[in-house]
Amino acid sequence: MTTVRLTLPDGSHREVPRGGTARQVAESIGPGLARAALAARVNGEIRDLDRPIDSDASLAILTERDSEALELLRHSSAHVLATAVRELFPNAGIGFGPPIEDGFYYDFQVDRPFTPEDLERLEAKMAEVAARDFPFVREVVDRLEARRRFADDPLKLERIAELGDHETITVYTDGPFVDLCRGPHIPRTGRLKHFKLLHAAGAYWRGDEKRQMLQRIYGTAWFKKEDLDAYLHRLEEARKRDHRVLGKQLDLFSIQEVVGPGLIFWHPKGAMVKWLLTRAVEDDNLRSGYDLVYTPNITREELFKISGHLPLYEANQYPAMAAGHEEAEDVRYRVKPMNCPMHALIYKGQQRSYRDLPVRLSEVANVYRNERSGVLHGLLRVRGLSMDDAHIFCTPDQVEDEIFLCLDQVDRLVRQTFGFELDFEVSTRPPERLGDEATWDRAEVTLQRALERKNIPFRIDAGGGAFYGPKIDIKFRDSIGRLWQGPTIQLDFNLPDRFELEYTGPDNKPHRPAMIHRALYGTLERFTGNLIEHFAGAFPVWLAPEQVRVIPISDAQAEASGQLADRLKQAGFRVHVDARNETLNYRIREGEVHKVPYMAVIGQREAESDSLALRVRGAGKKQEVMTVDAFVERLGQEVRSRSMVP
Repeated sequence: MTTVRLTLPDGSHREVPRGGTARQVAESIGPGLARAALAARVNGEIRDLDRPIDSDASLAILTERDSEALELLRHSSAHVLATAVRELFPNAGIGFGPPIEDGFYYDFQVDRPFTPEDLERLEAKMAEVAARDFPFVREVVDRLEARRRFADDPLKLERIAELGDHETITVYTDGPFVDLCRGPHIPRTGRLKHFKLLHAAGAYWRGDEKRQMLQRIYGTAWFKKEDLDAYLHRLEEARKRDHRVLGKQLDLFSIQEVVGPGLIFWHPKGAMVKWLLTRAVEDDNLRSGYDLVYTPNITREELFKISGHLPLYEANQYPAMAAGHEEAEDVRYRVKPMNCPMHALIYKGQQRSYRDLPVRLSEVANVYRNERSGVLHGLLRVRGLSMDDAHIFCTPDQVEDEIFLCLDQVDRLVRQTFGFELDFEVSTRPPERLGDEATWDRAEVTLQRALERKNIPFRIDAGGGAFYGPKIDIKFRDSIGRLWQGPTIQLDFNLPDRFELEYTGPDNKPHRPAMIHRALYGTLERFTGNLIEHFAGAFPVWLAPEQVRVIPISDAQAEASGQLADRLKQAGFRVHVDARNETLNYRIREGEVHKVPYMAVIGQREAESDSLALRVRGAGKKQEVMTVDAFVERLGQEVRSRSMVP
């Protein structure tokens, strides 16, 4: 009998009969590993524990301690959910059920939407399926057999028809349920113990708005109960912090149906937050050597043909508009989805010497992107975006220093100002792109080397770059542990070529500059939504749209309260006087609901002594009496230092 030689992570070797399994290896190592084993990594590929191994290979046994284990558990959980759906809804059509971050979902074609009561029944049925401890059995079938197995399920038949002639078709069975699936899976349903169905929502088949609407059930699964409980607690915290709810409660923004989804109305308080964020980034840009520019919101579409956005980015652009009456009939205009072609034209507008470089152009600009309605989400995914955009034109030798400048700005404006932990990725060449491989190699190596020289750890996001160049994607972690997409730094050697940008070098000959695309917040909309959820609407004093609420105890203190408000406004603070004919406790409660950092209560003693009784957000009923001058000094120091809490 022939054998195969398997190399384990510690460098040791095991031999098993050809066609043997990772389970056999785990059993030979010891009963503890055999019980804990979930799957195997064979030559880097995750496989089922019982899948035959036919040749020499490297082998690692995966347990719940491995990073891939949760994804494996959640994929199997989706199948257990589908098993439960088929038992309770026998006529349900079965779509797809992948693992996702923190959980899984499965799409079903049913006669009506799932109700909360349905989810309770399905969760109980899932527990039954798990308790039956069905094995996950993998089979390789041919196309004819696959069609036979799923003859009554048009969703699966559609997928089978798309498979290539040489693709391996596999099906998985757990108890009564059979599914078309690539796998892999945990060994048995009994390994699923700690899970929760979260909610159901409509989802178009294959994400296509022109196809039928299915019902998607979302769930989560964990190996330990305490991890499940902690996740459910984070979800509850996230619900409390939902920026759409808080945005309405705090009167920050709205989306008007008569105007359209994804288009934001900034109310006075929200507009103040946006203005302060804009001012912060523009002030930092000016101190960092940028020039401010402003460019048109529409352009002849010829500009996007030069840049390459047509056709590579056309799906995200609004359709072309007819030109003015005095122009040729074949001229069309487009609303701009980004600023880089405009900034390239400003650079090109005059001759440049290497002594003039770097040229740094920044613009907080409104741009518009034709996002599908199904992905729009409050401030986090919109059609009208305010981008804190900048483009740096520099010599190739200056690129690394300019990337360092961008990273320093990110550190100041995102990490230091708001206390976010940062997470870095280098996103490499996508399948559809401009330029040759050598240019992409050069750009990707430059970004990685810059992060390495800054001692910044990073991951590789293969294929995640823009069509014109790779980028550093920076995510930040909020107060309840969620990661959000934030700043980007993109290195581009392609657009300078397409726009024929030049500078005169020391050799008196023309050279191509490099171009760096950089956004610090990303968009003001998304970043503001992130901040609302991060702070649960309780902004730092410097960013709070209303910093102080002055509350007279009675009408007798109204004049003194007005004078105090005037003094605070003259000192540059944002103040509101609440002298309504309501009880003191009611007005204080209103200030708490609106998350005002400071409430200055003015009684007769305070009115006569040029003082105030200060209530601090988050400090309960405690009041501190201080002079107005002392409060002005305290407030000024907190604003200047951008203190995180009052």
